[in-house]
Amino acid sequence: MNSTSRLDTRLAATKADKRPALVTYITAGDPDPDTSLDILRGLPEAGADIIELGMPFTDPMADGPAIQKSSLRALNGGQTQKKTLAMVQRFREHDRDTPLVLMGYYNPIYRYGADRFLRDAAEAGVDGLIIVDLPPDHDQAFFDAARDAGIHIIRLVTPTTKGERLKQVLRDASGFVYYVSVAGVTGAAPPTQDSVATTLAAIREHTDLPVGVGFGIRTAEDAAAIGRFSDAVIVGSALVDCVERAESPAAARQALHERVRDLAAGLRCRTCP
Repeated sequence: MNSTSRLDTRLAATKADKRPALVTYITAGDPDPDTSLDILRGLPEAGADIIELGMPFTDPMADGPAIQKSSLRALNGGQTQKKTLAMVQRFREHDRDTPLVLMGYYNPIYRYGADRFLRDAAEAGVDGLIIVDLPPDHDQAFFDAARDAGIHIIRLVTPTTKGERLKQVLRDASGFVYYVSVAGVTGAAPPTQDSVATTLAAIREHTDLPVGVGFGIRTAEDAAAIGRFSDAVIVGSALVDCVERAESPAAARQALHERVRDLAAGLRCRTCP
């Protein structure tokens, strides 16, 4: 199965199952390389439909304290772009079906070499990229190269993305649309259901792509509530917190996977309010 079809196939499958996909975020190399790989490999069994793997960066400006600290833990442990791609490759040795999206900032990609990065990412088994600080009016060449490599560029839409700007952001989007549901950084308060429903309706006027909602979703109840309107529910800070609070790497792995199982159960509940 090629990388482009893997993401499309999974989102079509969850839609057919009449539920939103659960998208889980972890930071590559956190709390250490071996534990991080173990956590990554266990996510699908715990209930993750799609995985976002964070590329650690020294200045993650869109991220709240939890993910900022996870990046620093990973970098202090020696995590690099090369090691992150190797981690994806090792994950693919055991899992050829679960879509995996790399999320992060453009500076590490630029330093790695954009063309080289896209080639190596495709070979490792990456399905998509979310580049927080690369706006659509500055990334056409990168988008074209990613498309040629079979990698989706997933666009971010915020509550302030409206009108012509919304059309521009969505023009070359692929895979799914990531709706940042609250103004602010990751780990903020959960969004209101009414605001999400209204904005998703506006987004869907301009695209047929599935829309995932992230930022501020922490509990199974949050996920179930937002999942009533969205095609995917994205959870990051609540999972990264499990790593920070754990007394040992083994405890971190167990706590994070338990949280994912709880979130997945919430999204599969047919009778939840």
